[in-house]
Amino acid sequence: MTDANDLPDENAPADEHQGSESASAEPTPREAELQAQLADVTEKLLRAMAETENVRRRLEQAAEDRGKYAVSGFAKDMLPVADNLRRALESIPADAKESDPLAVKLIEGVELTERALLSALERHGVKKVESLGQLLNPHLHQAMMEVEDPNHTAGTIIVEMQAGYTLNGRLIREAMVGVSKGGPKPGQGDSGVDTQA
Repeated sequence: MTDANDLPDENAPADEHQGSESASAEPTPREAELQAQLADVTEKLLRAMAETENVRRRLEQAAEDRGKYAVSGFAKDMLPVADNLRRALESIPADAKESDPLAVKLIEGVELTERALLSALERHGVKKVESLGQLLNPHLHQAMMEVEDPNHTAGTIIVEMQAGYTLNGRLIREAMVGVSKGGPKPGQGDSGVDTQA
């Protein structure tokens, strides 16, 4: 049995030690030093965790890029083959295409080969840059010459000497083109006013 004298008095003042601690909220110098060290270590931990996350993201992006652009070397090596097939087709005289049955079969074979090559390249993300009729884009085209042509807006591509290609949206070869000069400047459209007198 417990004696009533053994029970703490609810109305009695708290222990002197506890009372003095709650009254003075000032931390001791040792506590202040430990709190500063804790804050420093916490900050370092957060920075290290953020850096680890950034490294992880960079590695994931690098792995994704390696997968997307792994065929870029091979694709660059195959582009001259596509160019040569196109040149072979363009070099055949028109009369040979109509008169010689052997030439017709040869032309069909080269056309099928060119289509198969371009289709295979496209399946792997290689796409031809459309140039003719477009305004010169220095990120996609390399201007090799200017042609005096008042019928086209200045800077419009009117000749494509070599096709350009992208791999998954990244340029792997610029298109070599000829652009018009002498026509209206880009953005100046036809105002409908006859300036010829």
